[in-house]
Amino acid sequence: MTQRARRVPRVPRLPRPPSLPRPRFRGRLHDPRTATAIGRWLGLAVLVCFLTGLTSHYVQRPPDWLADVLPSRPTWGYRLSQGLHVASGIAAIPLLFAKLWTVYPRLFVKPAIRSVRHGLERLSVAVLVGASLFQLFTGLINTAEWYPWPFSFVPVHFGMAWVFLGALLLHVAVKWPDIRDHWRARSAGTLELPAEDGPNRRSLLVGTGLAVGAVTVTTVGQSLTPLKALDLLAPRHPDHGSQGLPVTRTASEAGMASVPEESWRLKVVGPRPFELTLAELRALPQVASELPIACVEGWSKNAHWSGVRIGDLLVRAGAPPGSRVRVVSLERRGAYRVMEMGARYAEDPLTLLALRLNGQVLSPDHGFPARIIAPNRPGVWQTKWVERLEVL
Repeated sequence: MTQRARRVPRVPRLPRPPSLPRPRFRGRLHDPRTATAIGRWLGLAVLVCFLTGLTSHYVQRPPDWLADVLPSRPTWGYRLSQGLHVASGIAAIPLLFAKLWTVYPRLFVKPAIRSVRHGLERLSVAVLVGASLFQLFTGLINTAEWYPWPFSFVPVHFGMAWVFLGALLLHVAVKWPDIRDHWRARSAGTLELPAEDGPNRRSLLVGTGLAVGAVTVTTVGQSLTPLKALDLLAPRHPDHGSQGLPVTRTASEAGMASVPEESWRLKVVGPRPFELTLAELRALPQVASELPIACVEGWSKNAHWSGVRIGDLLVRAGAPPGSRVRVVSLERRGAYRVMEMGARYAEDPLTLLALRLNGQVLSPDHGFPARIIAPNRPGVWQTKWVERLEVL
């Protein structure tokens, strides 16, 4: 008996995906004048962001010649500078997208390089776009203290800022003839948009302005506290935290959840070294001051502090005038456990070894038993859980 061959079912062919058409650009609003109008706003935001970022970097990591020159006043200086840095960086994000939208047809021009000038322009644009996207988005992620990359944020962010600035200057130099022609409200000849596109341009500019305003108003309240009720998108609210003040690094995260009051000693090292218990420190003349704590991630808030002047402790230790001080934390790990303070900060009467915050004994999260609070300083250098002061 013959066995019939089994029929193998045929697999139906999948339909071919439709081929995507190549982009075709009609030029509607993708014109130099619109790009220049948005570029003015973007340039201003970038300039503010760069200058305040430079300020923040050198306040955090001053070279030796600058350490004793940095001023301790105004008390709110770093708060204003870093608040502007984060706010201008966030505002630049929608401006950058709007700017890229106005110029993206030029990314598809052929031939890709027509001349040396055109090649420099293309190179500057590639570096500029890459560096700007990197700077703005890593900076934004940093405000939420999320670090999904293998490199150290601060030195890379600082180095890329100079790459960005160089690419921007090269781009402006190459494009200066176009920028000059379209800087004012008029355009020349054929570069003027048709009259019917005027309302569309105004709508684009207004929409971009509204987007910038929206992201600014909903984030700047973390530093500009009168707008804190609108602080909807910022990673921190100025009122949320232990003792009414935000905390970036908690005592638990630092391994400092409990410090025995009985065994803690403050060691002051200098020509006349001495130690103080917490009770003896509290018995010294106490000074109160209202100072902001301003975090590099962008949030800040004023608070009432009380404690002992650092200058008084240094005088007791025999420190000569103009001395710096090294502050060492009980924390055994962390990039900011050891801090050096220049002479202007150390001698400022508002610089305290704080023991109380807003009328209460410091909580562990805010540095119990003692922490540094100094005017015009970034929060990372307001060292918590202090155990040692060294006259330099």
